[in-house]
Amino acid sequence: MTSVTAIVSLRSAPLATGAKSPAISHSRLKAPCLTPCLIKLRGHTSSLASLQKRRLVVRSNALPNGFDHSGQQPAKERESTVCAAAEAGSDLVPHSGGILEAIQSIPERYPAFTTATLFFFWYFLNVIFNILNKKIYNYFPYPYFVSAVHLTVGVTYCLISWALRLPKRAPIDKGMLALLAPVAFCHALGHVMTNVSFASVAVSFTHTVKSLEPFFNAAASQFVLGQHVSLPLWLSLLPVVLGVSIASVTELSFNWTGFLTAMISNISFTYRNVFSKKAMVGMDSTNLYAYISILSLLYCIPPAILMEGPRLLGGGFTDAIAKVGMTKFLSDLFWVGVFYHLYNQLATNTLERVSPLTHAVGNVLKRVFVIGFSIIVFGNTISRQTGVGTAIAIAGVAAYSFLKAQEQEKRAHS
Repeated sequence: MTSVTAIVSLRSAPLATGAKSPAISHSRLKAPCLTPCLIKLRGHTSSLASLQKRRLVVRSNALPNGFDHSGQQPAKERESTVCAAAEAGSDLVPHSGGILEAIQSIPERYPAFTTATLFFFWYFLNVIFNILNKKIYNYFPYPYFVSAVHLTVGVTYCLISWALRLPKRAPIDKGMLALLAPVAFCHALGHVMTNVSFASVAVSFTHTVKSLEPFFNAAASQFVLGQHVSLPLWLSLLPVVLGVSIASVTELSFNWTGFLTAMISNISFTYRNVFSKKAMVGMDSTNLYAYISILSLLYCIPPAILMEGPRLLGGGFTDAIAKVGMTKFLSDLFWVGVFYHLYNQLATNTLERVSPLTHAVGNVLKRVFVIGFSIIVFGNTISRQTGVGTAIAIAGVAAYSFLKAQEQEKRAHS
């Protein structure tokens, strides 16, 4: 094996006897010694056994060998020591980007931890969004405008991410835009109608009505896409319909605006899923959601101006600012938009990592969390019948999701 000391030339001449060791700067050490030692030499390899045998022994209460009483090590020996360390392996010398690479490797090294973390923040951000969103409507009841703000903040987030190449923007052409346009329209309509419902009734009731979404998905699959829906799936949806009916009849905050807009959002999101299956553009989920958000914002701006523009200019803004102040008003709108975008993005990223069954269970538990926390935070009074109806509806959604996930896994393995 070629000796490293034979390859590396030592610039420091031997010191005369009794001469004081000159101080050698880090840059001088690096130039003659570190650089050649770190270069991969032709035909030179270091065995793992030789690396493992190297040890740095520090004796307590004594100077290390090769050091004089001034604390300095002779230059020649000091350079040889650095060369030996370099020869011992590049893992002893941190390289630029090492920390970043270590962070980026966490999802691959700890997949279970990563998935659990994504689930936690998905639920956490969803709950925070729903609570802050409802608090805004308590003093600023303009859901069309707030819906546009949600998307504006999200689109700004996407543009900044693209500018930083986190991720790199995927190219898009007119054909893709034509495919995504109906998806974005349904997304925008469903989003606005959900917010109108949030502004009209209790958050818990809106989410109870929205638990009917699987029923509309099954109907669209059967009668629009022509996909067979099994009898067990249809039967599992009966408790959902029954539970929502019981909860609606006895809901103390019930009004037709809140109920009908929640139902329209169910239909809108169902057709969004239908058009999404027809618009398989082969793009990653982060870029795809960004483009859908941009198009959805363009759809949301006109109705916000037409439906609420005159009232906002006639006193809507000034009333809200008078109630909570300019700083809180603007910060609430900003943060609710951030939470909306992040929880949707995290939901997409999370569901890509898990099986259909885990996906289904996650969706059901998310709705339970939102309903439970909204009741606690806002102190909503619910009747016993409403509680029973909500529980029946959630149980039906759980049964439907479980059966559907099982069928998907069977088809995937067949």
